[in-house]
Amino acid sequence: MKPVWDLAIVGAGPAGASAALGALAADPTLSVLLLDRADFPRDKTCGDGIAPHVLDLLASVGVNGLLDDWTPVRRLSLERDGLAVDREMQRATWVVPREVFDARLVEAAVAAGAQLVNRRVRSVEVLADCVVLDGSIAARVVIGADGAQSVVRRALGLQAAPAALAIRGYAPTRAGREARQVIVYGPGRQPSYAWSFDRGDGLSNVGYGEALHPGRAHPTRAQLLEKLEKLLPDSTRDGTAWKAHHLPLTTWRWQPPRGRVLLAGDAAALINPMTGEGIYYAVATGLHAGRAAVGSRRDSPAVDGSGAGAIYRKLVGPLAVHFRHATLAGRLSGVPMILDAGIRGAAADQGVFDDLVALGLADGRITGRVLRSLVRR
Repeated sequence: MKPVWDLAIVGAGPAGASAALGALAADPTLSVLLLDRADFPRDKTCGDGIAPHVLDLLASVGVNGLLDDWTPVRRLSLERDGLAVDREMQRATWVVPREVFDARLVEAAVAAGAQLVNRRVRSVEVLADCVVLDGSIAARVVIGADGAQSVVRRALGLQAAPAALAIRGYAPTRAGREARQVIVYGPGRQPSYAWSFDRGDGLSNVGYGEALHPGRAHPTRAQLLEKLEKLLPDSTRDGTAWKAHHLPLTTWRWQPPRGRVLLAGDAAALINPMTGEGIYYAVATGLHAGRAAVGSRRDSPAVDGSGAGAIYRKLVGPLAVHFRHATLAGRLSGVPMILDAGIRGAAADQGVFDDLVALGLADGRITGRVLRSLVRR
């Protein structure tokens, strides 16, 4: 182990691996330590949807062809209480198990020069000139990319984010759900929905999720599966690998902390409250955090790190605007009448459909076209 690392990243999922890639693409001489408690490949509970915008981001740091051997999905279906829209998306998406996607991303980070170490980080101490992990690993900049239960986030004293709870499994793709991503919204107030995302290999990622509300009991595993089966009949038959997980939802006022400790992905509570999307934000904020670590370099050969937080805030500025739009969209879609109007508008106008997809899967915003469609309906 080095006496002081230029950059230490806690968590080697998409946010952490992307942080390493962003830093090393900007400065290949950087010493980058990537820490994760798991051995890769490893399973991760997720809807497994990979938007094309994710691949655009990775291409910017020289990672290409990551999913060339997987079948793209071109259609998206949205349904609620008899209303439906089923359209081809402007650009195809992919449904790839995180066991595959994350391992490939970690391999790319290691190939770029990061050192991967299997270790669970338990403590974070911020000193005047560095950050110390577990009392023995020092780095001038630390990026917390350690997921929804982030140790790094807790060390910064940040409040817990609002959350959703979801369950996911893999089951044979049912007739009528091939070559598409299907989302069926639940009754009453939203967000709650079941999904079936065809992987293209005979299996689909199927699941159900809903927002959690303070003071209410969390749904049990049996209740989650029951709601999934009700919204998407025959989804759970022959299903395997059922796992539940919490989704930390972003808020209107999201803003990264200052200093030499940065947060990315789920550790920063960056899940779209309208759709549950998180991979795009993990990769985007990971890349920005890595670049911020390099940008905080002073005249010395090593990263100083004290200005990393300020640089990171500037880099994620446009994304922070998107999060405000996504938060508002999440609240609006929580009203059944507005959600129904959105589905009708998307069914009537490809442009409205495309705008909603960009808002839900990448960095889109609530456009004038979407607002006019909602008002008309």
